[in-house]
Amino acid sequence: MQIVKNSKIYVAISAVFLIISIFLIFAWKLNLWIDMTWWIQMDYNYSKNIDITAIQKDLKTESESFLNDGKQVINNTSAYKITWENTLSAVVWFYNDIDDKTLDTLKEDFRAKTLAIIKAQDDSAIEAKYVNIWKSFWDYIKDTAILTLAIAIVAIAIYVTYAFSWVIWGISIWSFAVITIITLFHDVLISTWLYVGISSFFPEFKIDTFFVTALLTILWYSINDTIVVFDRIRWNLKQFWGKTWKDAKNLEEIVDLSITETVTRSIYTSLTLAFVLITIFFFGPETIKGFVLVMIFWTIVWTYSSIFIASPILYMVNKNKKLSVYKKVVIDPEDKIVV
Repeated sequence: MQIVKNSKIYVAISAVFLIISIFLIFAWKLNLWIDMTWWIQMDYNYSKNIDITAIQKDLKTESESFLNDGKQVINNTSAYKITWENTLSAVVWFYNDIDDKTLDTLKEDFRAKTLAIIKAQDDSAIEAKYVNIWKSFWDYIKDTAILTLAIAIVAIAIYVTYAFSWVIWGISIWSFAVITIITLFHDVLISTWLYVGISSFFPEFKIDTFFVTALLTILWYSINDTIVVFDRIRWNLKQFWGKTWKDAKNLEEIVDLSITETVTRSIYTSLTLAFVLITIFFFGPETIKGFVLVMIFWTIVWTYSSIFIASPILYMVNKNKKLSVYKKVVIDPEDKIVV
């Protein structure tokens, strides 16, 4: 396979997708599930027999017409009775892309509307408890993501740097680590963009805790295939670099050879995983379909990046460097040290 020859085309394609991914992830309104949004909870004590189904319907209808600057601000609503008590609990989830002052006003307005809905069935009902949650799981993730990601990147960089030390003089050991991190971001960002785009047209695919779990899984597994290809490059560098006559190969040939030797493994591994994921997607539980869809996207992107991105970039970074085989110093035990 002559992957390196067309490496600029593959890298350019990925660069375009990355730019689109970063722009749209931050520009589009994310389809957040209720565990990722701010919410309020109101408990009401009542004395008459109330129709909980009617209250749920009224809350949903009211939330759909409850707008701010022409945009919906409520993600979802729920109402239920507390067992063995004359208490009803209503929960309202708000999108968290509104400034704090405006959101606080909107919460108070809908709080009043909710009480009016309850009193329409029982005018003696009173609000017994009000809980206003400002921090959501989504905010927690955003607050801790930078630190967590930094620790993960440092750990991966140290591991890859150590694993690929003393390969060939002239190739920076840090190039292996940096390119691994680049492909990691490549896989995560493009997979996230694909899922965010799908969720805009199919609302059932929301940003939820399963989505976050899928991203963490991607962080763990995305480097696997890249490391396998890099390890093959390391082996072939030792085998063919610096040789003479027919055994000699330049860096481009070594990279292409390494990709050729590992591409079948990569494709078979990806297809096996894809078949399992697609089966789960169509026949598995509804609750994990978002997780599975992210993993399907990642499988496609991961296979592409390990073959067409990581190794070609390694070649592009090191192609003009003067390389030489690293030779360990062998100490003859018979040598005597003269003091």
